[in-house]
Amino acid sequence: MTVWFLLLLGLITYLMVQRSVARITRTPVWLLWLVLMTPAMLWTGWTVMHGEKQPPPRALMIWPLVICPLLYWVLFQWGRQPQKDKQTQTETPQPDLATQQSTTELTPVRPIEPNEETQLRNCFPWSVYYIQNIEYRPQAVICRGQLRTKPAEAYQRIKENIEAQFGDRFLLVFQEGLNGKPFFVLVPNTQAAKANTPQKERLTRPGLALLLLIATLVTTTKVGAGIAGVEFTLRQLQSDPSVILKGLPYALGLMFILGIHEMGHYLTARYYKIRSTLPYFIPMPFFLGTFGAFIQMRSPVPHRKALFDVSIAGPLAGFLATLPLLFWGLANSTVVSLPEEKTGLLNPDALNPKYSILLALLSKLALGSQLTPQSAIDLHPVAVAACLGIIVTALNLMPVGQLDGGHIVHAMFGQRSAMLIGQVARLLLLLLSLVQPGFFLWAIILLFIPLMDEPALNDVTELDNKRDIWGLLAMVLLVLIILPLPQAIASLLQI
Repeated sequence: MTVWFLLLLGLITYLMVQRSVARITRTPVWLLWLVLMTPAMLWTGWTVMHGEKQPPPRALMIWPLVICPLLYWVLFQWGRQPQKDKQTQTETPQPDLATQQSTTELTPVRPIEPNEETQLRNCFPWSVYYIQNIEYRPQAVICRGQLRTKPAEAYQRIKENIEAQFGDRFLLVFQEGLNGKPFFVLVPNTQAAKANTPQKERLTRPGLALLLLIATLVTTTKVGAGIAGVEFTLRQLQSDPSVILKGLPYALGLMFILGIHEMGHYLTARYYKIRSTLPYFIPMPFFLGTFGAFIQMRSPVPHRKALFDVSIAGPLAGFLATLPLLFWGLANSTVVSLPEEKTGLLNPDALNPKYSILLALLSKLALGSQLTPQSAIDLHPVAVAACLGIIVTALNLMPVGQLDGGHIVHAMFGQRSAMLIGQVARLLLLLLSLVQPGFFLWAIILLFIPLMDEPALNDVTELDNKRDIWGLLAMVLLVLIILPLPQAIASLLQI
């Protein structure tokens, strides 16, 4: 299992490095990947040679974490390519915004003639947005000036004027600059170009979605049978087809949670008329049986309100689907003695519920007096799926980059503040992993997720108080899931 986990981590790390830095450095991606993977390879090698009961020496744990990031930075800077227009890269958004971004070729902006520049300036009434200068960039036209009215009113008024003058030729983006002053950007509307072509883009592939759904059901059933203590092989299936029934509780529970999570995103995106694909599951024949599910949004998010709603709908829906399954699964689990040796974050045979405040409270509510300070829980397969569900919820709520939590804090506080919050969250999770080693892998992954996500078209208008409260509640939920139960509360509850 350790080797399979290393291979999975290696694949994730390679994809992240390739996506985040391949275009801005000449250093080979494989070399950067090798440097990042060195600590995990060393620790895995030690575990294979000496077993899990003998932890690596302190020097082997600390020095790779110090040397490898420094070496990565040196190699990255050594091959860094010069940036011809840094301001454009940091401030100008891409024309295709998505939860899962796909690489697309940028369409050059058609030059604006002198008479069109006059039309463009006339789109900005001085009482709404006093335009001071227009900058022509290879992929955008940037209009800078002074905002004279409320951001929502200004964006709507100028958007209507741009559409009246230029039709659907441009997408209008309203963004806050690094100096705190809002500016407008006109970027090519690639979706309009696709809509005018004779062959329309296929947005969804129901056949592919169904095939991935069936494949994931098979792989999660296989893993679920293993959790139930049954061997899931072709020979075993031929002799005893009821083996499938042993794996289905885990499989259906986990896929239900993941499916509800993605449907929350999908339905909310449809409500805001954002073009999006159907949910796609990712099958995996080992580990958890799946690597999750995702949707792709193929059109821009109109405003921060929509960005917030689409982002929070998935974790909220998934969490609400998880709660009854978790309570039922815990109630049908078996209380066992707490192992003498320290177990991991999710040990289905002997789970220590005190690793999570929320899990401890629900375990006490479901099991009552059976749960004592010397007790652990042998989880029912449904409880295993539900525990994974709350972990998925927590990981998605991490306020970093293009994760759901990153979008949420972006919508609440703006992009600049969200980047600062994301950096702090990375460091805090890394510190937490010293107490709960199960979070170490995710802490490393977060370090390589870009802090900046794509802005909404109107990325200046702030949220209302109701959404701010929901956002804060989402962060409270994250804290309740990932923090261990304080000893004072554990003593009070007799856990």
